[in-house]
Amino acid sequence: MTFRMLILMGITALLYLTGCSAEPQPIHYGTDVCAFCEMTIVDRQHASEMVTEKGKVYKYDSIECMLRDRKNHTDVPVALYLIDDFAHAGILTDARNATYLISENFPSPMGANLSGFASRDEAEKVMKSEGGRLFTWQEIGAQIK
Repeated sequence: MTFRMLILMGITALLYLTGCSAEPQPIHYGTDVCAFCEMTIVDRQHASEMVTEKGKVYKYDSIECMLRDRKNHTDVPVALYLIDDFAHAGILTDARNATYLISENFPSPMGANLSGFASRDEAEKVMKSEGGRLFTWQEIGAQIK
């Protein structure tokens, strides 16, 4: 084998190993566009992200857009569902472990009044002061059509 072929094989192996990792990407607020509704993502409290097992990243301007769009990707294995933590704007958290609040006092970009919290305690505090209903990941998936 020639040196050139070894280099090419090494680069190919490196690209294969790094190109398929299922890792989140930062959301560039004001620049990135929602994969579902095509609105520019600007709200740091309601954005979300879905990452496939092959590493393809879909970014959304709202949690409800991600929930609706995942129905378009039922044949694709998803590694990560992430949401902006309403209590800590711009910080992504695991959507499957989050607690969700639907409250008219907190409109979300697509009108579902849906916010997500990394902490159930934080979600309960907000619900007690502002009203609404709490949901788990499984429950919110059934709630948003």
